[in-house]
Amino acid sequence: MSSIIYSTIASSKLHSFNISSSSSPISSHFFTIPLSLQGCIRHPPFPPNSSRFLPSFFPITFSMFSTPFILSFSLLLSLPILFFILAPTLQPHPLPPISLPDELDDLRLFHRATTPSSASSHLSSSSSPKIAFLFLTNTDLHFIPLWNRFFRTAKTSLYNIYVHDDPTVNITHPKDTVFHDHFIPNAKRTFRASATLISATRRLLATAILDDPANAYFAVLSQYCIPLHSFNYIYRSLFTSKNFDLTSNSDPNSSDLTQYGVRVKYKSFVEIISKEPRLWKRYVARGRFVMMPEVPFEEFRVGSQFFVLTRKHALLVVKDRTLWRKFKLPCYRADECYPEEHYFPTLLSMQDPNGVTRFTLTRVNWTGTVAGHPHMYKPKEVSANLIYELRKSNYSSSYLFARKFSPDCLRPLMDIADSVIFRD
Repeated sequence: MSSIIYSTIASSKLHSFNISSSSSPISSHFFTIPLSLQGCIRHPPFPPNSSRFLPSFFPITFSMFSTPFILSFSLLLSLPILFFILAPTLQPHPLPPISLPDELDDLRLFHRATTPSSASSHLSSSSSPKIAFLFLTNTDLHFIPLWNRFFRTAKTSLYNIYVHDDPTVNITHPKDTVFHDHFIPNAKRTFRASATLISATRRLLATAILDDPANAYFAVLSQYCIPLHSFNYIYRSLFTSKNFDLTSNSDPNSSDLTQYGVRVKYKSFVEIISKEPRLWKRYVARGRFVMMPEVPFEEFRVGSQFFVLTRKHALLVVKDRTLWRKFKLPCYRADECYPEEHYFPTLLSMQDPNGVTRFTLTRVNWTGTVAGHPHMYKPKEVSANLIYELRKSNYSSSYLFARKFSPDCLRPLMDIADSVIFRD
């Protein structure tokens, strides 16, 4: 019976082991004992002449190996084996890969967006350069009244709006707002911490590129984002300000920084971080060598998925096929996989490191993060002082957007919209 128990519990090799004692009424017995226990018997963890312990443990008899102590000890030794067997079922299941029809549909869109006629720069257009506001959402847009007021004073010739909403969710398409008729028709389902968020962002970029050659900057936002300044302030900061980017080495008094009212030497505002504690775990989330050779670990980056791209970089993202083949692969560890936070910083850092600022214009509070989510501001936290604090930046004159605000923050935000948020 004892042999059966040991054979069932221990997955290591079993070996017949002779245990005998002159003081035992039975001179010799053969037992099937796990190898992990034989070392303890041949080399006990106390001096061989220590008589203080010997009466308690020796002589070794059959009754000793049938005691609950030995059974419990064997069960304890088997725990690592059981964990190894059960670990795959305990880990989060990877999200499903992007379907082939969705992939082919996107490729057709991206091909159209990157043809020479569609890819023309805003500088070749007779109209003023525009900001394309790209909203990525899987719920209703919570702050429509605030955004309505934001765009109220803006010239319609200076901006465009595009919304990617999850078609599997019943999302309201509000009429009589600035968002009416701005939901893109080719939106697809998205999952958090998956490559579907990369696809959705690329879809928005491609749609905006195709829609208007005057779109010069592309700002990616979510339903939890709010503006921190008026439209006019944001437009001037991106296109005409000579000192908005505090990290720029250019001479602010240089006359070649502006042309036709537009900065010639302007960059994309993308957060790019090369040192982060969990970077290695995220890199190997698909497998240790899966990202090689296209993306060596030394080139792997992380940053916010909310950024402001130039048209040049928007086209670069839409054209990419090489890195996308790696980042679209599902992860074995879903809790370590946030491809939307790695794809864009890694691609732009590898392709045009000098063309990006390496910081974002969207303020996020990571204090007290829960399950990978940043702090969500509640109504009682909304105040003029909060807006002033959120604007502060070490890299630019000011942050332009902020997240993450709960939907019920709308009323207190509207109360300070004209007197604080949109007051330059």
